[in-house]
Amino acid sequence: MRQHVARQHAALAGGAVRDVRVPPVDSVVEFGAYVGGEKVAAPAIAEALDLVREHNKSAEGANAFVWVGLHEPEAPEVEWLAEVFALHPLSVEDAVKAHQRPKIERYGDSLFMVLKTIAYLDPVRTSGNNEIIATGEIMVFLGADFVVTVRHGEHCPLTAVRERLEDKPALMSRGPAGVLHAIADHVVDQYLQVSDLMQLELEEVEATVFADVSSRDINRIYQLKREMLEMKRAVTPLQAPLSALPQRRVVPSEMREYFRDVGDHLSRVCEQVESSNELCSSILQAALARSNALANEDMRKISSWVAILAVPTMIAGIYGMNFDFMPETEQVWGYPAVLAVMITACVLLHRGFRRNGWL
Repeated sequence: MRQHVARQHAALAGGAVRDVRVPPVDSVVEFGAYVGGEKVAAPAIAEALDLVREHNKSAEGANAFVWVGLHEPEAPEVEWLAEVFALHPLSVEDAVKAHQRPKIERYGDSLFMVLKTIAYLDPVRTSGNNEIIATGEIMVFLGADFVVTVRHGEHCPLTAVRERLEDKPALMSRGPAGVLHAIADHVVDQYLQVSDLMQLELEEVEATVFADVSSRDINRIYQLKREMLEMKRAVTPLQAPLSALPQRRVVPSEMREYFRDVGDHLSRVCEQVESSNELCSSILQAALARSNALANEDMRKISSWVAILAVPTMIAGIYGMNFDFMPETEQVWGYPAVLAVMITACVLLHRGFRRNGWL
């Protein structure tokens, strides 16, 4: 049954059959063929690709294409698409394994782009989890007549991007490069949102560190520092390849200014992440210094009270030795005199420590 379905999905115009493995079923979020910016009906992925290629051959300057979206596919499913769209084996391997560094690579006439996605986790909903930022990946295979997106992670879905482009045929008619721009713009916009939320989180932590009654929550500050580094690893490596993308041949000249605009937004994010990371380091150092200062203050208070109590303890210890020749023990005024000496010494020490700021 599985082989029969594969042959149905792989049927070519004229009756030829592609030698394919397993058609993607479970991992496909959506697919569609787009001609002139409008979505046309197609029974399966292979038939949709044949339809747009026949249209591009018959129409001069046509930009019909197929857009296939997958979410966390298995290796056989990606390999099936690799045979249908003639994808390079190295890019297929990266798409299956995930956890790749942001990059843009060219394989023949196709382009392979890896985008790191980030999402801000609500601390209220994730009270049992220390993570503040969740990361994922979007891999984009771009050809002259196809776009294949492979998404890893639960956040940053592309459904809203597809719906927005389908509602505006003028945007969809830009072809695969227009889809790549919409995806990159969507991911960078997520960067901006998360960066702003992290900035607010840092400001809140900074306020608690320098408050009169500090919470001394070093763990939270260290967690923010680690999350900022994670965000920096996701954002910064994309800056160089995205800046060079407008010079690629697969990007039409009319789309280059749009990619430069996305690059400008990414540069702003990188600068904001870098400044937030430095601010987080400064807050962590300030929190540690304040914690040490508060600990020293507590030690001074403890030492002051120990010194005050040491005086009556010393005097009581002297008169507790029970020697026979101690004149004060035989006098009527001896007991009140010793108590007066103890109280006077304690009061003087207390005033001295208060004057020096120890108490």
